[in-house]
Amino acid sequence: MTSSTPRAVVIYSGGMDSYTVLHRARREGYELHALSFNYGQRHARELDIAKQVCAELGIAHQIVDIRAIHGLIDNSALTDASQALPSGDYAADNLSATVVPNRNMILLSLAIAQAVNIGADRVFYGAHGGDHVLYPDCRPEFVEKMNDVAAIANFSPVTIEAPYLHKGKDEILADGLAMGLDYANTWTCYLGEALACGECGSCRERLAAFARHGLSDPLGYSSQRPEAAASPQPGTDEKTAASQRPGTDAEAIADTNEGRQDV
Repeated sequence: MTSSTPRAVVIYSGGMDSYTVLHRARREGYELHALSFNYGQRHARELDIAKQVCAELGIAHQIVDIRAIHGLIDNSALTDASQALPSGDYAADNLSATVVPNRNMILLSLAIAQAVNIGADRVFYGAHGGDHVLYPDCRPEFVEKMNDVAAIANFSPVTIEAPYLHKGKDEILADGLAMGLDYANTWTCYLGEALACGECGSCRERLAAFARHGLSDPLGYSSQRPEAAASPQPGTDEKTAASQRPGTDAEAIADTNEGRQDV
């Protein structure tokens, strides 16, 4: 990178969406500064993944500990381990418990501050179309208003980029596959256990995206039988292999999500 190389901050959770955003921004030629946040999330394992990926890519990376605010945002199944984590596909009636109050406004505010501090004029984050139904801070209206604020909050205006704002998870995956990305280097599950659960909305949406591409997810799932988790035998259809997971029927998940409309 030269002194004339444009800088950008990427909010990088370690998940599938921000992983793709990180690589997309990198390919666009930005000198990247990745920010990950520990806000007391149950799935803090994603931070270890983010750290590893940035180290391998040589990207400047900070894990910002904001657990001091945990008591302000702990009324969520993602930040309160005593709450049961809901399962099933993304829908307001069954996954509203996973909404963390004001999360993206908090994270974007800190990322904008970092951008101004280092002379960057872009902040990237991984909001996508599939989140519109559940998370208000991933909707186009939110990004538009935050961009208005980011333009006047400092003497140096910052632009918020959400390249997948109108894209679904399968489209994000398609973009990543075209870049040759290995999604074994991501963590999506809302639980931070050794294996992904395969049952939470985040896992199910991810599995559905791989199923639509006729691929098996490279992550291990606790709901897999050993024989189902093994690599397919030569000649075995990848989508068939993915659909053999008990409790995580990837094709059924894909069919269920196919009719979901973003709002």
